[in-house]
Amino acid sequence: MLRNTIFVLLALASPLAAHAQNGDVVIYRCTDAKGKLTIQNGTPCPKGAKQEKRTIQGPTVVPAYTPPPKAPAPPAPAKPEATPAAAQQASAAQQSPPQTAEKAPPAERLPPPPIFQCNTWDNDSYLSENGDPKPRCVTLTTTDLNGAPVSPGAACEMKTDQCQRVPDGQACEAWKKREREVESTWRHARAEDKQSLQEEFARVTQIYADSKCGQ
Repeated sequence: MLRNTIFVLLALASPLAAHAQNGDVVIYRCTDAKGKLTIQNGTPCPKGAKQEKRTIQGPTVVPAYTPPPKAPAPPAPAKPEATPAAAQQASAAQQSPPQTAEKAPPAERLPPPPIFQCNTWDNDSYLSENGDPKPRCVTLTTTDLNGAPVSPGAACEMKTDQCQRVPDGQACEAWKKREREVESTWRHARAEDKQSLQEEFARVTQIYADSKCGQ
């Protein structure tokens, strides 16, 4: 009986060791009975909650760079004896100020495209490339003549988000934040949405890198 117990413990420990070596991160999406969604890092969902497990590949460990051994420097050639004329030229060169070469101007980069800080009707905020979003139909809480609530979706009100352009001096910081938001959404998205969100993350990253923000 003791021998069988030791065998089971070793079998359970093997996958844990493999997980620690590869550095993957396990994300749990938990939906409770009331429909509330929470995301947990490495911790399974509590009992009674609907659980969706996602594994994100961790960074690959790259071995430290070891520079190759340096070859011995060749012996310096013997200096020829300077003639009087050559000595005068060398003395004049030492007394004249050195001439600095003109550096080529860096490649011209354009500022990043306009980006907007938008606020929703319920005091939420987000960054967007569209400063004129379309109105949204927000569900209203309605009641009947007796004061009892009516089923959701019976009535809604059109709401428009209010957006303001981010000042030019803060545009690079806003685009960097936008890049982080898209990356977070992509990494925690469902499998069927990952491809399109990954392409959106690559597009936003390219915009940031090609602008003055990437210098």
